[in-house]
Amino acid sequence: MTLPAPRRFISGDLTMLVRRWERVAGGGTDTFVLVHGIGVSSRYFERLAGELRAHGTVFAVDLPGFGSAPRPPRQLTIEEGAALLADFLRSEQLDGAVLVGHSMGTQFVVELAAVHPNRLAGLVLAGPVVDERAPMPWQQGMRLSRDMLRESPTANWIVATDYLRSGIRWYLTELPVMLGYRTEERLPLVSVPVLVLRGSRDPIAPRGWAARLARTARDGRMIEVDGAAHVVQHVEPERTASILAAFAREAKQTTAPVNVTRESLPPAQRNRQP
Repeated sequence: MTLPAPRRFISGDLTMLVRRWERVAGGGTDTFVLVHGIGVSSRYFERLAGELRAHGTVFAVDLPGFGSAPRPPRQLTIEEGAALLADFLRSEQLDGAVLVGHSMGTQFVVELAAVHPNRLAGLVLAGPVVDERAPMPWQQGMRLSRDMLRESPTANWIVATDYLRSGIRWYLTELPVMLGYRTEERLPLVSVPVLVLRGSRDPIAPRGWAARLARTARDGRMIEVDGAAHVVQHVEPERTASILAAFAREAKQTTAPVNVTRESLPPAQRNRQP
């Protein structure tokens, strides 16, 4: 499946690109908005979006300065990125969407949900950052290096080529923004249901950190996908889509108590943890 052609969304002096996958005939009616991490783009959501089409309409963005989106004239803060995403949701009348952030993308969606909770049905934090036990650039670099040894060749290719496209200067411009945002402090302000998703072999979002975020959220749960590393949505798109669709259905219902769950092979087998 080829990537849909992107269109520009402009708000003030910020421009992001948006790709849209229409739901398949007879598919679900949910709406998913996918937000990438630092250095990369919507490309690594292609497989996931193809699977999610069975459950609804899918949007994936290239934030300013990433992918083919024009670089802004200044550093992009988490607050500005969240406001840009909120403007997009408003313009498209996408109230009730499920926002899916990956890596640094989780910070943008947490901030959006903290400020504009009425626009969302639920929030998915896939491979969330930044683990408070590794707040320094060199620590994150070490974890990224370990992750590359665990990823598939195609995942590494997409990430590496996107890094080259966005450029080292822009990456280093945004890195302090990512390292300075305290996800664990903003997450308690989020009132919508939250799913923390991680691959069981993800060194960037370790189990303890992910579980802490799930407990920190007002209505949180955690699911691990066995065998996957950081780019879980690329290497396990079918399982990830199934998890997201189930969460979207749950998020529409009454708020459930906070819990932590684990997905193992096969996908149907999950062991609840206190």
